[in-house]
Amino acid sequence: MGELADFTEEQKQYLQGYASGLIARRGSAGLAPLPGKPAAPQTLAGPESIHRAAQDRVVAEGKKLAAEEEAKRAKNPLDSWGELVARAERGEFPKGTDVFLTKYHGLFYVAPAQNAYMCRLRIPNGILDSRQLAGIAALADAFGGGYADVTTRANLQVREIKAENAPKVLTGLWDLGLTSRGSGADNIRNITGSPTAGIDKQELIDTRAYARDLHYHILNHREMYGLPRKFNIAFDGGGSVAVLEDTNDIAFTAVTAAFDGATGDGASGVWFRLGLGGITGHGDFARSTNVLVPPDQCTRVAAAVVRAFIEHGDRTDRRKARLKYVLDRLGLEAFLAETEKHLGGTLLRVPENAITARVQPLKHGHVGVHAQKQDGLFYVGLAIPVGRMSSDLMRGIADVAARFGSGTIRLTVWQNLLLSDIPKDRLDQALAAIAALGIGWSASSIRGGLIACTGNTGCKFSASNTKAHALAIAEHLEAKGVALDQPINIHLTGCHHSCAQHYVGDIGLLATKVEQGEEQVEGYSLFVGGGAGTEARLAREIWSSVPFAAVPPKIEAMLRAYLSGRAGPEQSFYAFCNAREADELKRLFAAAEA
Repeated sequence: MGELADFTEEQKQYLQGYASGLIARRGSAGLAPLPGKPAAPQTLAGPESIHRAAQDRVVAEGKKLAAEEEAKRAKNPLDSWGELVARAERGEFPKGTDVFLTKYHGLFYVAPAQNAYMCRLRIPNGILDSRQLAGIAALADAFGGGYADVTTRANLQVREIKAENAPKVLTGLWDLGLTSRGSGADNIRNITGSPTAGIDKQELIDTRAYARDLHYHILNHREMYGLPRKFNIAFDGGGSVAVLEDTNDIAFTAVTAAFDGATGDGASGVWFRLGLGGITGHGDFARSTNVLVPPDQCTRVAAAVVRAFIEHGDRTDRRKARLKYVLDRLGLEAFLAETEKHLGGTLLRVPENAITARVQPLKHGHVGVHAQKQDGLFYVGLAIPVGRMSSDLMRGIADVAARFGSGTIRLTVWQNLLLSDIPKDRLDQALAAIAALGIGWSASSIRGGLIACTGNTGCKFSASNTKAHALAIAEHLEAKGVALDQPINIHLTGCHHSCAQHYVGDIGLLATKVEQGEEQVEGYSLFVGGGAGTEARLAREIWSSVPFAAVPPKIEAMLRAYLSGRAGPEQSFYAFCNAREADELKRLFAAAEA
């Protein structure tokens, strides 16, 4: 038997680190080195050693680590609970790189927008129960601003948390069976999955178990934290509500396939097709591969992809540190080969013509009343204006879910939620109870697809008040009588981070400051024709740096030009825009605005 021949790479790293630690301790105690073994510097042992090794390679090459990498190198943020509690006792917020490190606990100090923390949760597949939603409402009342926001990762954020209340929020979440661990900084964000998982007539596979399994794998493997940059993973089960999985670093998309030796999941013949490197804010959807993953192997494959990213991600330039840039540098096939090294096996590659793509989702399937695949049961998609819910509204929704359904609440990437498992004979009562809360379920074509990031009232990076502007756009269009018979998505994002995915909207707005005389006012650059999934396409810029006061009339002109110039009622705004060059669209829109 060779020296380490029968051990895995991870075991070798651990044993070598352990031995190096013993040697270092002998030296610190004044003892001579072991015979035949030269003294060695202390080496970090355990699962985190893969990160230290990657950083060491950068330093050995004479390069300078980014400040965030130096901060992670100095201390593991997951071990800073004592510091967090001590700051809370003093009523202090973090400073310097500790602002970054505190995000590992899901706490974001959002000054100067607010002198407060925002707490972002982790809710795998975006599904929670009525007790948990009511509990979050209580925490928001006791320790926050009395509201929560639904995010574009089917998640919740609680805002306006005072420094002294931060530990109380985190422990309160744990009491509810929830966590915020790793929901910020250089970590894997909330695992999204199909919001109609398990209840959708159209779906190929129920994503809940796979999102949950990966969620707990991340929580219990320390090497899954402290990546070169943040990381997104999504599961699409082929259902009627889109997950936008192709905007994620790892996209697992359910497909069927026919090829020699195909066994699928052993029951339905369904596989997950692997996509890599999605980041539309940087101009890329996930690169589709011909790699098929058996559903029960998704966690293993995802972990191998992440470990390959850990080894090869850029630790010097934060702007080029996402997975997309590793793929640009290495090439897709070379990165897959690196993934296979960590997987300890070969990925399954099949011919393109062996794969049958999923059916196109319903554009606004996340709102309205829909029959479930279970006979006699329905789900209702609620229209939450720009994703913000007061604590009273959260309690009301939790009550409706418990009284009329199974108590299940399903968050979506469209900043709204679904209530499922409502019997047909109680549906009218449920709808009346929802209406009594002051929210609707049959949103207009405009409000049903209105997405806005946090904006400058809660984010220091945002150049505008996106949530208020989104509502103002909807109100303007409704007041002007713009009636659409096709669904449309309007996405407003406040900065280049593109949290609201403006590049995949039918109409996308990217906030900017606009000079007016000697002043700078809030404004936007306007994009059109974006889509995702089977309509994956980045929106094109039509106007740049438009003061917000002029934005609603310009969007009105866009929609009127579409309604008067489309090929027929069946042609979508997406198809209308992408059948024309940008210059032609500008002329049509300008004529409608005149």
